[in-house]
Amino acid sequence: MMRMVPVPLGDGITALGVEVKLPKTTLLSISTDRGYIMCGALDVGLLNDRLKDREIIAGRAVGVKTLEELLAAPLESVTTTAESLGITVGMNGADALRLMI
Repeated sequence: MMRMVPVPLGDGITALGVEVKLPKTTLLSISTDRGYIMCGALDVGLLNDRLKDREIIAGRAVGVKTLEELLAAPLESVTTTAESLGITVGMNGADALRLMI
């Protein structure tokens, strides 16, 4: 099952939350027009290395089970391009998304 929901970030800004239920796991992501945060399934190393030329703005949080947890959780890793916007490891998902607007 897949669910797509608006995720309010404040100041009239809304991101898009996507939840995909798979056997024994759930994939979670919240995206803006510029970037996204995702659950532990995101391979930030791949984005930084093999897809570096795409300059993807993304962050990964681990141990999250809901979109709400993804917003509140500290990011465990971020892409190099995300770092250039001021997005850092340890920043919560909601704050990172606001910098992706």
